[in-house]
Amino acid sequence: MPGFVLLVRDREDGTDDMRLGITVTKKIGGAVVRNRMKRRFRALAAQILPEQGFAGADHILIGRSGGIERPFDQLSGELGKALNKLRKAVRPEPVEGLPCTSVDQEKDRASTSSARTGLG
Repeated sequence: MPGFVLLVRDREDGTDDMRLGITVTKKIGGAVVRNRMKRRFRALAAQILPEQGFAGADHILIGRSGGIERPFDQLSGELGKALNKLRKAVRPEPVEGLPCTSVDQEKDRASTSSARTGLG
C-alpha cells in the first residue's frame, strides 16, 4: 500500500492472540513525525485488527514516506484492503502423505537434497 507495508506471519503456537509490530525508520522523518505515524498505526490496528486480523498471527506495519500525509480514513481502507488481499492469497497447507503432483516441485526436492548431502 502507498502508506505502509503489511507483513503477517502465523506464529503456529496454538494461541489465537494477535500481536502488532510497528516500524518507522528515520528515512520517514524526525522523531515527531515517526511518533505521529506510530500513533496512527496503533489506532488503525485497534480499529481494524480485532475484526479483520488473522488470529494467532503477528501483524507488522512498516511505515512508508507517503503514510503521514494520507487521511486516516484512507489508511483505514487500505489496511482493510491489504488484509483482504492476504486472506485471498493464503493457500491451504498441503496434506501430508499425498504424493506431489508437480514435476517442478519434485525436481526442486531432488536438487535440494543433493545439495545438502553433497551428492550430484
